[in-house]
Amino acid sequence: MKTLAIACLLVVAVTLAECARIRRDDKYTTRYDNINIDEILSNDRVLKNYIKCLLDQGPCTAEGSELKKTIPDALTTGCSKCNEKQKEAAKKVIKHLTEKKAEDWKKLEAKYDPEGIYESKYKKEYEDVKTS
Repeated sequence: MKTLAIACLLVVAVTLAECARIRRDDKYTTRYDNINIDEILSNDRVLKNYIKCLLDQGPCTAEGSELKKTIPDALTTGCSKCNEKQKEAAKKVIKHLTEKKAEDWKKLEAKYDPEGIYESKYKKEYEDVKTS
């Protein structure tokens, strides 16, 4: 009987630990939140390297790899795992690319939204970003 109780407690402890890990995983990493987005957007060479990374046309930095890994999930979940800083950075990048790098934006759309599903899903948010 004592062995059964210990086994049950062990199962409960492992389950709680797993639930805590899953809860922590509900958000994207904040490791790169302090990257200067304006500096990247204002440097064509650096921006082009990030775009090449996202399009599988060049090597990726650690930040680029994380972004590349995150984009599909963020599109699927409506950036529900993003913190406010990440949401603001995404808006800034979208606005910059759509206004100043339209060709690159189209290439990114072709890769990450080839059927236009997310474009129509986030049409209102997209229009808000363009007018902000």
